[in-house]
Order: sequence, then C-alpha cells, then structure tokens
Amino acid sequence: MKVLKIIAWIALIAFVVIQLFPMDYNKSEAVPQTDFMLVNIVPATVEKSLQVSCYDCHSNNTKYPWYNKVQPVAWFLEDHIKEGKEELNFNEWANYSNRRKNSKLRSIIKQIENGEMPLDSYTLIHRDAIFSKEEKEAVLNYMKTLKDDLE
Repeated sequence: MKVLKIIAWIALIAFVVIQLFPMDYNKSEAVPQTDFMLVNIVPATVEKSLQVSCYDCHSNNTKYPWYNKVQPVAWFLEDHIKEGKEELNFNEWANYSNRRKNSKLRSIIKQIENGEMPLDSYTLIHRDAIFSKEEKEAVLNYMKTLKDDLE
C-alpha cells in the first residue's frame, strides 16, 4: 500500500510539473492574402464547412478547446496540428504551384469521400465538424470543380 502511495505522489508531481512547460500556439490574428478562401470564389456553405471541419488543423489559426491547457493533451493536439499543416495549409494555398494544388485537391476529395477527413479523433469532441450529407456533397462538388479548372 505504501508503494502505491509513493507512485501516486510521483505521478501527481510529474503531472503538475509538465503543466509548467509552455506551448507555441497556432494562432494568428490576420488572414494572409494567400488563404484559400481569398484566392478562390468559395460558396458560403462550403466556406463554413471548411472553416468548421478543416481550418483548426489545416491553417495558421486554431480555435483551441478548453482542454488544450492541460498537458499532455496540449502536446498531442499541437503534434496533430503541426502534422496537418505540413500536409495542407489553407492559409498558404496561393503559394502552392498548380501541380501541388491539383495533388492537394485530389487528396482532399479522396479523403472526404473515404470518410478519412475530418479525423474521427477530432469529430469525437467537435460534433459540428461532421459533414452532413449535403455539406459533404457541396464540398466535394466544389473541390472537383476547382480541380477540373486547374487542369
């Protein structure tokens, strides 16, 4: 029993100590001129769907939930966001070559069609990020049209 108390105290102290490590938050007040929404004529319904379902992980401005203030959750989220931005950053869209845009659009279409995006781990908490049938269809149609216009 004494060993369990020691382990519990060590775990508690470690949990408190890791709260002191600062985080670099993915926050920006300005929307760059290279943003996907600014360089394309995006229908309002598609824009809303992308903002709610994609932009937290695929842009330079994440709307953080309350639980992001608790480590190690914050580390997990930051890793997710960093990975997402490396794969696709909507704020940098105009900087992509047409070939890269085409590749990104193919990937977006495939992943939405296959239900891979938005991630289940994201929609578990962010229920509003789940595409309705109509939203999914609108986003896919728009992305396909955009892709066809690039070719």
